[in-house]
Amino acid sequence: MHVADWTMPSGTGAAVVGGAWPTVTPSPGLVRANGTGPRSPGRPRDATLDTAILRAAAGQLAERGYAGMSMEGVAAAAGTTAPSLRRRFRDKLELATAAISAMRTVPLPRATGDPRADALTILENLRVQLARQDGMAMVGTVLAEERRNPELLDRFRQRIDEPARERLRQALHQGVQAGELQPELDLDTAVSVLIGSLYARYLGSRRIPDDWAERTLGVIWPSAIRPGNGGSPSPGR
Repeated sequence: MHVADWTMPSGTGAAVVGGAWPTVTPSPGLVRANGTGPRSPGRPRDATLDTAILRAAAGQLAERGYAGMSMEGVAAAAGTTAPSLRRRFRDKLELATAAISAMRTVPLPRATGDPRADALTILENLRVQLARQDGMAMVGTVLAEERRNPELLDRFRQRIDEPARERLRQALHQGVQAGELQPELDLDTAVSVLIGSLYARYLGSRRIPDDWAERTLGVIWPSAIRPGNGGSPSPGR
C-alpha cells in the first residue's frame, strides 16, 4: 500500500490505484482552521495543496514514524509553509490522524454467493494493500504509537482491519452454513489466524508471496473439487 495509492475519504475523491493522488475538495469536518471548527467563508482553499499535505504526511509516517514526522518537514515536502499547514491542522497528531483517515483502500469485492471464493478474494485484497511499499511500515508506525497516541491505531483499524475482518467472518460463516467448514469452527479465531498469518509471513521473510492467500486459506478451507471439474465433490458438500 504505497502512499500514492491513497486519497481522501470516500465521497471526496476517486481512488487512483498505483497513481498520483487526485485533486480533491476536503470535507469541512476533516480539516479545520486552527482546530476550532470548519473554515470560515472566504477564499476557497487550494484542494491540490490539501492533497499534497496529506500525501506528504502519510509518507513521513511510513518512512520516519510518528516521532520522526514534523509539521515543518511535511510543509516543506508539500511545497508550503508551516504557518499555512497550522492553519489547516492544529498539531501533528491531528495531521497524522487526518492522513490515516485519507487512506483509500482497494474496495472490498461484492459477495458472489461462493463463500470460499469470497474469502479468498478478501484475503488477496488485504495482501495487495499491505504488501505494497510502505504498507507494513505504516502498520509498525501505528502500533509503535499505541500507548502514546491510540487514535492512530484506532483510525487504522477503522480504515483497513475492521472492514476486512467483518467480510471475512461473513464468508466463513456462510461456509459453515453450506457444510464446507466444520460447524464448531470458532469464526473469530479463524479470522485472526488467517489475517495474522499475513503479518507473520512478512516478519519472517519481509515479503508476501503472490499465492499467500490461497495457501493460507487452504489450511482451514481446502479448495473444493467440484463435479464437472474432473473430480468428485469435497467432503461436506
